[in-house]
Amino acid sequence: MAMNCFAQGAIDVHSHIITPEFLSSLENEGRLMDEGFPLPKYNVESHLKWMDETGVQTSVLTLAAPQPASADVVRQTNEAAARIKKEHPGRFKFCAALPLPDVNAAISEAIYALDTLKADGIKLATNVGGQYLGAPELDTLFSVLNERRAVVILHPHRPEPVNRQVMQQTPLAMQEYLSETTRAVTNIISRNVLARYNNIKVVVPHCGAYLPLAIPRMKSLTPVMQVNKMVGEIDYEANLRTLYYDLAGAHLPEVIRMMLTITTPDHLLYGSDYPYVAPQMLTQSLARMKQYLSDETDLAPFREMILYQNANELFK
Repeated sequence: MAMNCFAQGAIDVHSHIITPEFLSSLENEGRLMDEGFPLPKYNVESHLKWMDETGVQTSVLTLAAPQPASADVVRQTNEAAARIKKEHPGRFKFCAALPLPDVNAAISEAIYALDTLKADGIKLATNVGGQYLGAPELDTLFSVLNERRAVVILHPHRPEPVNRQVMQQTPLAMQEYLSETTRAVTNIISRNVLARYNNIKVVVPHCGAYLPLAIPRMKSLTPVMQVNKMVGEIDYEANLRTLYYDLAGAHLPEVIRMMLTITTPDHLLYGSDYPYVAPQMLTQSLARMKQYLSDETDLAPFREMILYQNANELFK
């Protein structure tokens, strides 16, 4: 069923839920600073206040990084998101977290979340403990998600292994998250995963990371790699057709034009990254986006598509 939009309210496909149970589990494990910076506070009342003030109709919730070690905490977070969705009809959707790297447990949680909790999709980390998306052992999970025609929202996590000196000097969010997203997506493509499981639709965060640069390079080098038997057949068009992109982060007209070299306007989505950025900055950012999507003549036809129509279609 499609999401209802009123007064052209934006649909935010990139926001995070941070529950007390999640924070407590990280504190008990000594992992609060796993990603190199503290997690922000979250409560649904503040989220709704920002949405109402900014003109966001619906937000899609996903679990923040890092990945919980406990499957129980993953389940608690998914159930909390389901309650928020139920208590605020039309205002929230959620994509459920999975207890990877245990693939069988992840499949069970995906089935429970989609069938019982009525999750709107699945959130996958770029890697969990070094198990990267695209790894062969994840094919069984992708098969289940394919059967259910699932929407999958990706999010970068700390790379594994990680160079701690670089991480301290150049915090992950400044650059490595873009590399990490690119690493995971190109790893998926190199095994033709999304061409083989093409009922899945995947949302790539942060303006497509470095994919507009990486994809042409991959294409140009594929014949050489195939001659050396390093990769198999790759159907780039079939893989790319499954990818959607949120505009959380450094969106600019120039960035959107670059993204349109590897995708089409109906695959671009608004995203905020709430609550990782100060609400007033997010409000200003959305206002700037609305302004340039009105002023730039080549992008103006896609304004409503990006702000809400594409997301409405994706999650219907």
